[in-house]
Amino acid sequence: MDIETVILDLLRSNLVYLLLALLLVVLVVKGVRIVPQSEKYVIERFGRLRSVLGPGINLIVPFIDRVAHEISILERQLPTASQDAITKDNVLVQVDTSVFYRIIEPEKTVYRIRDVDAAISTTVAGIVRAEIGKMDLDEVQANRSQLIHTIKASVEDAVDDWGIEVTRAEILDVNLDQATREAMLQQLNAERARRAEVTKAEGAKRAVELAADAELYASEQTAKARRILADAEAYATQVVATAINENGLEAAQYQIALKQVEALNALGKGSGNQTVIVPAQALEAFGDAFKLLKGRST
Repeated sequence: MDIETVILDLLRSNLVYLLLALLLVVLVVKGVRIVPQSEKYVIERFGRLRSVLGPGINLIVPFIDRVAHEISILERQLPTASQDAITKDNVLVQVDTSVFYRIIEPEKTVYRIRDVDAAISTTVAGIVRAEIGKMDLDEVQANRSQLIHTIKASVEDAVDDWGIEVTRAEILDVNLDQATREAMLQQLNAERARRAEVTKAEGAKRAVELAADAELYASEQTAKARRILADAEAYATQVVATAINENGLEAAQYQIALKQVEALNALGKGSGNQTVIVPAQALEAFGDAFKLLKGRST
């Protein structure tokens, strides 16, 4: 055996090993699939669904199985859509909506619907028109959260066969046409004017009530003062009667005489030059009073 033959044999054997190594590398590359956390892979075998690969390292049959679809399972937001709707009270409104969803069963989404975004948008538009048609305009404005909840539930039922989960539905705005806006503005101004008149009338009524309460309070206080004065006069009369009863008529006469002297004294202290004319009977009474006071002092 010559050297050339030995070299050829070595080359043939190394080539076999090289081919085997290359085949092994190809099998590993074709048979191992690393799926990112945010995706799922749909595997087909001869054109038919074989399996769905989740995140991590997965093994498939090389040259037989293939990755047909790489589906993102991240939450998605549909572009803001505007659709016209007519309320129960025949008001035309334009509703701006936005829907968030994510794919949870890629095999359904891939094989049951072609354009999932367009399908969801059409479904949302129809549901929004149907739900708003059941409500008056005031209900649409006041019960927006309830309307959003109803739309979300209806969309979930409609897209259940597509392997989709609707995570959130939002009504961004409810716009009215110009004529309706002007009518509502006039109604709002009229309501404000009515409230102002009611407030003014209530204020006038309250003022009258307060004035009546003040007058009633003043009357009550006057009556109370008169009652106290009457009680005081009654008490004084009772005291005088008791004194007459205990001390006799002389004590009463003494008190009368004392008052008469005080009255005469007050006349004498009047301002200016004045002449006081006193009847004869009064002089006799004053004389009796002075005698009585003199007797008391002694």
